Amino acid sequence: MNKTVSTEIISTDNKKSILNINIRDYTMIIALVFIWIVLTVLTDGFFIGSRNLSNLMRSISVTSALSLGIFLIIVAGHIDFSTGSVCGFIGAIAAILNVWLGWGTFSSIVVALFLGMVIGFAQGYLVAYQKVPAFIVTLGGLMIFRGLLVGVTRGITVAPLSASFVAIGQNYVLPVIGWIIAGVAVSAIWVLELRTRSTRLKYGFSVSSFKIVVAKSILYSGIVLLFVAIMNNYRGIPLPVFIIMLIALSLAFVACRTQFGRYVFALGGNIDAARLSGINVELTTMVLFVVGGFMSGVGGIILTSRLNAATTDAGNMYEFDAIAACIIGGTSIKGGAGTVIGVIVGALVMASLDNGMSLLNTNTFWQHVVKGVILIAAVWFDINAKNKKI
Repeated sequence: MNKTVSTEIISTDNKKSILNINIRDYTMIIALVFIWIVLTVLTDGFFIGSRNLSNLMRSISVTSALSLGIFLIIVAGHIDFSTGSVCGFIGAIAAILNVWLGWGTFSSIVVALFLGMVIGFAQGYLVAYQKVPAFIVTLGGLMIFRGLLVGVTRGITVAPLSASFVAIGQNYVLPVIGWIIAGVAVSAIWVLELRTRSTRLKYGFSVSSFKIVVAKSILYSGIVLLFVAIMNNYRGIPLPVFIIMLIALSLAFVACRTQFGRYVFALGGNIDAARLSGINVELTTMVLFVVGGFMSGVGGIILTSRLNAATTDAGNMYEFDAIAACIIGGTSIKGGAGTVIGVIVGALVMASLDNGMSLLNTNTFWQHVVKGVILIAAVWFDINAKNKKI
């Protein structure tokens, strides 16, 4: 009985620590809500409309794919500047196979994704085994694949794609399927929250009260149901958004629930300690870049299918939006910390600012200025938090 009671009681110091962690974790969510409220007021409610939010969600699918691809790379203490160029190049290869060579959608996509993994493997090998800094390897990759994109497309637009290829980026999930997805997601939320609390109690760790767990589950469930309701009010969940949701869930599971995920965070925390503990640092690093190459391929396919074409400027500067989304979402630039949900929130912040300022007919240069200020502020907050050991 005493043991059970003790696990329910958290000391004042622990409460303070948990409160600080929560504030840090939810800062960007609060900021996102604030941005949405301001933009809704300034656009007379148009920003929060079902059609605009659906378009907003579709617009972040490519950035989210690239961000998820470099998320674990940054957590491990590296960086990838080539992801935007690889995205455009892979999208062009898929389009060439589909349009010029007459390949089917499935075979074109499989070859393109495999090529993305090969590119990731090559860059990861140089970083992991040849000890070339990731900054140099991927910066070189940025220039190489930007040049190859122009070369393979002969400097012209490759279009139009087959109907099945275009459907990947432009179709929507049926509303009834959306509600089924919502039901599964809500059930998973409750099971995971309650199971996590039960496991922590079993091993004597501090836990939140049962009321707080229930309140969090209700809040998360409400967000899921509201999201599906808004999407279904227009045409349904956009197919690329659904694809990114599945990938994000898979990546979150890998990061939080697998040995490989723990290895990645260990690399970012202290690479020497990770090596001494028996982690194969080189292999782990190379696998991260393979995953990054695969996700660049996913982003390229979604982008190409959305545009119904491969263009010579596809993916240009996308790497910076992807990196910014990770950092704004709480991924530490020094490595060792970050969450998948944070990455998605960061991508939403970036896309919301673009979308909102476009609706307000704001000059393009102000969009870059505002995003740059937010990026610097996010890095400052991260460094300041670490220095204060929040």
